[in-house]
Amino acid sequence: SYSSLGGLAEEIETLKEIVQYSLLKPETLARYCLKRTKGVLLYGPPGTGKTSLAQAVAKEAGVKMLVINGPEIVTEYHGESEAAMKAIFDSAAREAPSVVFIDELDAITPQRREGSEGLGQRLMATLLTSMDGVHQNGVLVIAATNRPESIDPALRRHGRFDYEIEIAGVPTPKGRLEILQVHLSRLKHTLSSEDVQALASATHGFVGADLSALCNEAALGALRRHVHSKTESASSLSVGREDFELAREKIRPSAMREVILEVPKVRWSDIGGQSAVKQQLKEIVEWPHKHQDSFARIGTTPPRGVLLYGPPGCSKTMMARAVAAETGLNFIAVKGPELFSKWVGESEKAVRALFARAKAAAPSVVFFDEIDGLAVTRSSGGGGTDGISVEDRVMSQLLIEMDGVSPRNGVSVIAATNRPDKLDPALLRPGRFDRLIYVGPPDKAARQQIFEIHMKNTPCKADVSVDVLASYTESYTGADIAAVCREAALAALE
Repeated sequence: SYSSLGGLAEEIETLKEIVQYSLLKPETLARYCLKRTKGVLLYGPPGTGKTSLAQAVAKEAGVKMLVINGPEIVTEYHGESEAAMKAIFDSAAREAPSVVFIDELDAITPQRREGSEGLGQRLMATLLTSMDGVHQNGVLVIAATNRPESIDPALRRHGRFDYEIEIAGVPTPKGRLEILQVHLSRLKHTLSSEDVQALASATHGFVGADLSALCNEAALGALRRHVHSKTESASSLSVGREDFELAREKIRPSAMREVILEVPKVRWSDIGGQSAVKQQLKEIVEWPHKHQDSFARIGTTPPRGVLLYGPPGCSKTMMARAVAAETGLNFIAVKGPELFSKWVGESEKAVRALFARAKAAAPSVVFFDEIDGLAVTRSSGGGGTDGISVEDRVMSQLLIEMDGVSPRNGVSVIAATNRPDKLDPALLRPGRFDRLIYVGPPDKAARQQIFEIHMKNTPCKADVSVDVLASYTESYTGADIAAVCREAALAALE
């Protein structure tokens, strides 16, 4: 039922209306000379509730739902898969009004290639024929996929799947709160409303299936505690906040499983000096995430990207990690050259996938280290199979993706380079990397702080003065000072 779904109010209403008029009140459509809807395509990442939505709508409408599972209908015997599909549509027609639900549609309807044959093409032809007849017999086809781009365009035209409903990749904090409330209503727990609200805010990147797994793991944790406890009675068994904290360490959100995602452990206190740079990063990255309402109220848009530039070893990477850690954002780091592939189109695909994952893992920071190895000034032509080099294609894709993100949708972009002169000017215009921040070598006061940070766990003689050391290390970078402290410690060991 709808009560078992959280965070999908808009999608429920859309699908409910389609079922209502196409299956239960077709005469209303006929009165206005409107055609029935033949099919609806639900698409979105795994675990977002596509199957549950279809089941709930069919159940609430009181109509029979017959299921075709894409991978399961495929058999090795010629003609058997097509016959099974046709039999399900025939059965749906007999039990009309009814819904045929096709799960993992992309498994049975791949895009047709010129001259290609085989089971996929025969199943595709059977499905097209079956769908062309459903409007006469009170059958609605609902299909689900997490790869809409791989489905044959013939299915996505009007007259087949008339509507496409995107099930958003990751629920908003409000959506996560609704989903958690649904699952918690089935558990005996001791969480206050403030605890549930905090849990919804802390579980960014979690889809519905992840939140279900989280609640299940927390309940198992409570059960384990009860089994090992000699004093706790069965009647007092309930899930507590500590159980959810432990469960969060075990359940990794599905949106983040395919990216190298980390929660940095670097803090502002680990970086000596650079107070002006720290303040700018707080204003650009931290404020838009923590004060979204204030930005909306004054009608301004926060910067989309920040470019940190300066000599090597001046803490540019540490700065990016620290702002993500202090703000509680997911951190996705990539070195520019790592995105290049020898296969045509794979490099651009890697850039698209990177930003898609960042949006799914929002709120997040995408950090491009050594971006000068990726976003070089575009050439006038040559170098690729189509006269355009792979660097130019990657650069164009990066510009497109940068135009599609902002702190408002939970993604901030930070890049670091030692060579800002090598970057394409299009990347540095307002609306992409809005802020360019110079991170230079530390001054004497900053060098003192850096020495103190690196020496705090090292026993030193009384005659060691950080003031003197700072004076001796004019023009040293933070990395140079770290190396000095390391070498001094090794010399003492010898």
